[in-house]
Parts: sequence; structure tokens; C-alpha cells
Amino acid sequence: MAKQKTLTAQTRETAGRSAVNKIKQQGLVPAVIYGGKEAPVKLTLNAREIGNLLSHTTSEHVLVDLEIADGGKKSNRLALIQEVQHHPLKRTVLHVDFHAVKADEKLHAQIPVETTGEAAGVKNFGGILEINLHSVEVECLPKDLPEIIVIDVSALGVGDAIHIKDLQLPEGVTVRGDDELTVVRVAPPTVEIAPAAGAEAAAGPEVLKEKKDEAKPAAGGAAKPAAGAAAKPAAPAKK
Repeated sequence: MAKQKTLTAQTRETAGRSAVNKIKQQGLVPAVIYGGKEAPVKLTLNAREIGNLLSHTTSEHVLVDLEIADGGKKSNRLALIQEVQHHPLKRTVLHVDFHAVKADEKLHAQIPVETTGEAAGVKNFGGILEINLHSVEVECLPKDLPEIIVIDVSALGVGDAIHIKDLQLPEGVTVRGDDELTVVRVAPPTVEIAPAAGAEAAAGPEVLKEKKDEAKPAAGGAAKPAAGAAAKPAAPAKK
């Protein structure tokens, strides 16, 4: 299961583009926490701290213990990182949404799927490993939330598949969705179709062969002079 991370935050009153730009110039990232019975709270995070946390996790749906400073007061809230907005080019963190959760209430989260091993059908028969689902939605208590779901595909032959119902999940974790959905399968190898007889010759360049038949004498007759050659005069008849 995923380890719970600790993250510091501060409340903020300002909003809007100009306020957000000032926040970013101070090395901070705007954020908001919502969920539960409390109203959403606008926050700021240390850009380096949140960037470092995300760089060491497989999924962005991370369970965190938020230490929130509000003036001279401090409080802790358990939250799930729900959404992270990145700069399209620099990939720096622009904004973070947190969803408040309770330790004794089940939550829903998208967890990435990762395969391990080499499928027998790929290794021995040239099959193709197809991953149909790169993540699955799970339901569990916060303490049981997995960081990743690993699937061993070593035993899969050509045509074999692993469905949601076949996943090996940690205790206390269930997957939401159709049990029959295929997560990963080994497809048959791609076969190249050979060209039909005569197709290759028809498609290839035409080859001109020297016509030697014209130089050969016809059966029972004299050879015809080659084109352009002077004809020899006939010998005079003997008396």
C-alpha cells in the first residue's frame, strides 16, 4: 500500500490571476482542499516540496497528511491529491486540488496498473502484449490505498488475458467496474501475407531479353540476314 506523505500548506485569502502570479513569484503553488462538510479552503504550497513529493510517486493520486497553517493556528487534514495541473512545456506544478477524506471512511481513487515479467506467448510465439487498462478505480479505506497494482504476465500464452476479476489486490481493496473488462492480453503475432503467385512478377520492372530466335535458321532453310547487313550476291550457275 502507499505510504502516507506529509505536506505543509498555508491558507490564503487572495484569488484571481494577478494574485496567483504573485504567489508563483514567491516560489509557491496555489491549491485548494474541498470535500466533507467544510467549505473549500484556498491554500499555498511550497513549489519545491510538492514537486519533490510527486517526483517520488508512481501515481498523482497520493494520500497526504496536510499540515495547514492558518495565521498562528495549525491543523492537520487527511487528503487525497485529486488533480494536478502541470505547465505544458516545463512540466512544473501550476495548481493542486485536494479531496479531504476521513480515516474511517472508504474512498475512491484511480490506481495505475503495471505489468511485470515477460509473457510466454510473447517470448516463445511472437505474440503481442496489449494493455487495455492503464489504471483501475479502487475502493478502500485510506490506510489500505495501494500506490500501484502490479500484474505478473509471465504465464500468459497467446490468446490469454487477465480481467478485472483476476487482479490480485491487497486486503481491504476492491476494484469498481465490470469484472469482465480485460486489463491485459496477449494477441496473436502479426502475420505478413505473401504476394500471390505471379503478382511479384507483374509488379516488378519489365526486363527486355535479346531476341536470338531471329538469328537462328528456320527448320530446313537458310539463315536470314541480320537487319541492316548487306546481302551477298548469288554465285553464278555452272554450265
